[in-house]
Amino acid sequence: MEKLKIGVVGAGNIAKNAHLPAYQKCYNCKPVAICDLDFERAKRVAEQYGIPEVYASAEEMIAKADIDAVDICTWNNAHAPVLIAAANAGKHVICEKPLAMNLSDALLMEKAVKENGIIFMLAVPSRFGYENMYLRDMYDNGELGEVYYAKTSYIRRRGTPLGWFTDKKTSGGGPIIDIGVHRIDAAWYLMGTPKPTRVSANVFTKIGDYQTKGVGRWHGISAPDNQFDTEDSGTGVIHFENGASMVFEASWAINAPDKSETLICGTKAGATVEPLVIYGERNQYLSDDKVTVNNTNDKFKLELEHFADCVLRGDHNTKYPIEQAVDMQRMLQAIYDSAAEGREIVLGE
Repeated sequence: MEKLKIGVVGAGNIAKNAHLPAYQKCYNCKPVAICDLDFERAKRVAEQYGIPEVYASAEEMIAKADIDAVDICTWNNAHAPVLIAAANAGKHVICEKPLAMNLSDALLMEKAVKENGIIFMLAVPSRFGYENMYLRDMYDNGELGEVYYAKTSYIRRRGTPLGWFTDKKTSGGGPIIDIGVHRIDAAWYLMGTPKPTRVSANVFTKIGDYQTKGVGRWHGISAPDNQFDTEDSGTGVIHFENGASMVFEASWAINAPDKSETLICGTKAGATVEPLVIYGERNQYLSDDKVTVNNTNDKFKLELEHFADCVLRGDHNTKYPIEQAVDMQRMLQAIYDSAAEGREIVLGE
């Protein structure tokens, strides 16, 4: 069958360790070009994964390579310029989370996507995990009833990444925008992606660049002057147009136990994702139903195949369209704004 031809922007960790291995298993798409500002690194990764064309910049690749779509796997601050350049060239785009550094960039990206009529998807692999898919099917089928409350956490006791992640000029923020977005999105998706209206949040920088022994750390490429000026934890509440609310917490470093969990509560049933348990009633008795699904699925493979299938069919209704990506950016922006200004942020003010 026809395979979508992909140009990958960025040859760092997320491309090398997640997207490119997944492409090798995909039936409907393949990377035919790759670029990176570190041209030698791009050449090494291209050789490792059998990618025929290597470029020194996204602009050159977009202009010269025979590609249908661009997969953006760069530092966060490069997402907006690369997407806009790709969209203006008529290339479809899948972009690693977060969409952008800030809401202003996100709105420019949305404008480029819509004006050029390209197909877009934000890459958040948890939407392709079977546990989340199972619960979303329950939501869509009305089995949870009205979902009005969620609580979600991604807590690392010590797990601050090194390199560009801690430099706000390249990352846009710390654990909220890096790992917190995964759990915030999981809860939001399972709530039916209601429109956010108000956010109250705090972020903290209390542990900082710790020297704790015996813990592992993710190594990112260093930014040019590599500052350490992001938060190391944060928490808050997001309110939605339908009256629902979500409590969230995220940390890279905090004196608390590691935790990764999401709870949603509906009028007919509630559920936790990790482990997958449905809390409801049966025959007027309380019931806790533990559901076992195949959790060995390759979320990155499913994500890339879904995007490619949408492009090949000309279907703009990807699982994470640009409108939802911008709404997520609104929430992230409001979290940081609320923390900075010490007040609740009303979206749209």
